[in-house]
Amino acid sequence: MLILAAVLAVFVYGMIAAMLGTILPDFSQRFKLSPKQNGNIALVQALGLIAASIFTGPLIDSQGTKAGLLLGLGLASLALLLLPRSTGYGSVVFYLLLLGLGGGCIVNGAFALAGSLGGNLARVFNLVNLFFGLGGMATPFIAANLFKRNAIKLCYFAGGITAATFVLHSSIAMPPARIGFELTRVSALVSSPVFWVLGAMLFLYTSTEVGVWNWMVRHLIAQGISEGTALNILSLGFALGITLGRVAVVPVLGPVSPKMVTLVAAAAMIVTLLIALRATRAMVAGVAVFCAGLAMAPVFPTVNSMASEAFPEVRATAMGLCQTFGWVGLAVSSGIIGAIAGGDPKRLKKALLILPLFSALIVVANLVLLGLLK
Repeated sequence: MLILAAVLAVFVYGMIAAMLGTILPDFSQRFKLSPKQNGNIALVQALGLIAASIFTGPLIDSQGTKAGLLLGLGLASLALLLLPRSTGYGSVVFYLLLLGLGGGCIVNGAFALAGSLGGNLARVFNLVNLFFGLGGMATPFIAANLFKRNAIKLCYFAGGITAATFVLHSSIAMPPARIGFELTRVSALVSSPVFWVLGAMLFLYTSTEVGVWNWMVRHLIAQGISEGTALNILSLGFALGITLGRVAVVPVLGPVSPKMVTLVAAAAMIVTLLIALRATRAMVAGVAVFCAGLAMAPVFPTVNSMASEAFPEVRATAMGLCQTFGWVGLAVSSGIIGAIAGGDPKRLKKALLILPLFSALIVVANLVLLGLLK
């Protein structure tokens, strides 16, 4: 039942992560939202993720995993079921803030619950996080094929699933908090160089992944690839690569240490992203983007597993604060790329070189980590 609870929580978070991009076109049309307002909505959701990742860890360490998961699932259910009742820009912003808060609680709670299962945490985290990809793929697929891009029906559907998951989690006995929350333990955590290196890795990784999600289609179109083909490269290439990569890495973790897996993955990210950015043919771009997804797949869950194992006394707090770095990357990545590109499609290709650059910096951070954890 604990495995089922962790898997469902990660699946729900995957649905939530893909929700904004799926519903925003419909909501923009309904409420005549400007591009600037769309950007503000995305930023507010990211701020919700950041805030939740800061306070949920201490909550879980002091009150238990169930408290964090129920809080997150409750907030997300409320946001999704109220979104169809939005009356304009202000209410959409407020409900997306709630959704961000809920999502941040869910992802931290799901990793904390998975960590309580024992065994090789890197394997467990990668296997459980496979369902994030499935949830992320489910949202746009259901929206397009079941609800004909009707955002209102999609919100009610996702809200119903999230509420049902809340009910299930409330009925499952979960491990209680092992310790009371103590500020001195957090002080020791944030003064550790290992914590800052792991946080930097998640910032760089999340910035890179979000950069691919938000900008790769525009880049491929600028290279002469049709919009439909570019979208398929992203959804069937990148998303599928991440999903399959998390399955493929599970048997590798164990014989190979998590630190070496993330080092090799980051090096592969550099090569595949450079090829993808230089490609002008759809086939080459598709293969490169798929391989980039394979390379990226193990980084986020494996870094979280290393944070959990490095700070066992404050596992949830350590993972939550490290994830905060990642959500900051989510919030600023597209802004950095957009500022460099300056609205010029010809400059976008140069701006996207930040993706292999950040991948190279992950390699550097990983080498530092190898030295710290000898």
